[in-house]
Amino acid sequence: MTTLRSHTILDVPADDVWAVIRDVASIADWFPAMASSSGDERRRTVVLGDGSRIEEDIVTRDDTRRRLQYRAVGGDLPVAAHLGTVDVLDLEDGRSVVVYSTEIEPADLAPAFDGAVSEAVAGLGGFLGRTPAGQS
Repeated sequence: MTTLRSHTILDVPADDVWAVIRDVASIADWFPAMASSSGDERRRTVVLGDGSRIEEDIVTRDDTRRRLQYRAVGGDLPVAAHLGTVDVLDLEDGRSVVVYSTEIEPADLAPAFDGAVSEAVAGLGGFLGRTPAGQS
């Protein structure tokens, strides 16, 4: 299985970032590759910009650890195995780091997933109305 990881440091408190990440049904609001999303605490559906649909089960939504994990379980893409993990870590100075990891199979899907996740993570600060730390 191919493992991917993107991260960003934000000048945003971890609890504020987590409030966005934990809202699983609204991922399309901040994830540019997604045209729409819907769901609840256990399951969500995302529709990509090209109209492809992905059904996902929410595996973990841990408010204490600020960790979200989800697994692709159906839809239009030929995903054999998938686990996405988003961790929001508190840097204790009003900043946070977001680490978004993906395990995906088959490997030929990895470049598309990597590009989409990297774009979403890079844009998260802008969505939150803040510039990522270290950028101007």
